[in-house]
Amino acid sequence: MAEVASEESGGFHNMSSLFSLKLSYFERVEDVPEYVQQATPFFIGLMVLELLVGVLKTGATLVTISDGITSISAGMISRLPMLVMRSCELSAYIYVWEHYRQIELPWDSAWTWWFSFLGVDFCYYWVHRFSHEVSFLWASHQVHHSSEYYNLTTALRQSLTQQFTSWIFYIPMALIIPPAIFAVHIQFNLLYQFWIHTELIRDLGPLEWVFNTPKHHRVHHGENSYCIDKNYAGTLIIWDRMFGTFALESDKVVYGLVFPIRTFDILYVQLYYYLGLWKKSSRYKSISYKLLTFFNGPSWRPGKPRLGDHSKHPQITGKEEPHVPSLSLTVKCYVVTHFLLVVWIYHYLFQYKMMMSQLALLGMTSYVLFTLTTLGYIMDQRPAARVLELLRCAVFMTMKRYGVIQTLMPPPGAELTEVLVFSSLLYWALQCVTQLLPIKKKIN
Repeated sequence: MAEVASEESGGFHNMSSLFSLKLSYFERVEDVPEYVQQATPFFIGLMVLELLVGVLKTGATLVTISDGITSISAGMISRLPMLVMRSCELSAYIYVWEHYRQIELPWDSAWTWWFSFLGVDFCYYWVHRFSHEVSFLWASHQVHHSSEYYNLTTALRQSLTQQFTSWIFYIPMALIIPPAIFAVHIQFNLLYQFWIHTELIRDLGPLEWVFNTPKHHRVHHGENSYCIDKNYAGTLIIWDRMFGTFALESDKVVYGLVFPIRTFDILYVQLYYYLGLWKKSSRYKSISYKLLTFFNGPSWRPGKPRLGDHSKHPQITGKEEPHVPSLSLTVKCYVVTHFLLVVWIYHYLFQYKMMMSQLALLGMTSYVLFTLTTLGYIMDQRPAARVLELLRCAVFMTMKRYGVIQTLMPPPGAELTEVLVFSSLLYWALQCVTQLLPIKKKIN
């Protein structure tokens, strides 16, 4: 308990350093705290608070179980590469700094700190803008826009693949700004954007002129015609005002993709657009058209402008309803229980990754992905969910038996977990048998 208390105290101290310049000065990248990881308790607390305030204010929940779990699952998947490597943004940045830097600004200067703040935010604007205007970049970024709700869980709906291209836009900063300062601000920029994903905060007055706010970012997440390709800002809305991509919130915003995917299969949400791009390009015989499919806007067609023709998009009436599957209370409780269990395992994975063997790391990472996928199948109510969930429960029991998987739960928590999963295994085995019986009858 003392160790946990010490860790939490350190987390609060490190998070508070974002509000004090001197406390966020670091000479070496290795000394920069993992602010995003340490912010997890704050994320959870704010999401619960938003849920409670939303119920009190509107009489309804602002998030559904299926959509909220899918968003949080996307956030979990997006950070799995961090188990074996630094982010691509930071790795590429360090390489360019070490080999090609032109000027070395002092790491302990307030001027360097503020210049880096502006630089990261400016570069983020262009990362974000190109992610909407270039199809193969949109293939990764569309994950963040796939929710038909707008709440704090939506902020966590991040892409697994976006970091493999976004690093390009930050490279110019590596010519003059030390990596440790960049490592602070790339996290700060991401953390700032968490709180703007809410409908509860309507207007912040004069702050709306300078900062990106919930009011501005709601527009960015809309599929209304006036919302498309607007308000790309990270922290400061001034970039949108300067470059002509700013739009005020007016008509009721309808959230989500122009063509909703209506599924909670987390791997499909992450990867389906890449397959769609490939199929789209294969329809063209011209090499130039094939290439333009990937490098022009998502709505582009031959003979159309680079960003495509938005007039072909479905018309918004304001009466659109989000996709909400009809799940029984039992199914909801089951999904939430097993999701919380995998979140616990995910937390263990990041906390003790340096002490784990490569085999254990690979096994637990695969199990996390498998679990998030099967829970999505259950929420989609797919027939294959029965077999997959039976297999997943069997995998859990096997990995637990051989010590690959750990739950960090003291007795009787560990025993209760095993009982829960074993009971689930028996249930899904029975479901599979009942599913096969009608097939046997038809054959006979």
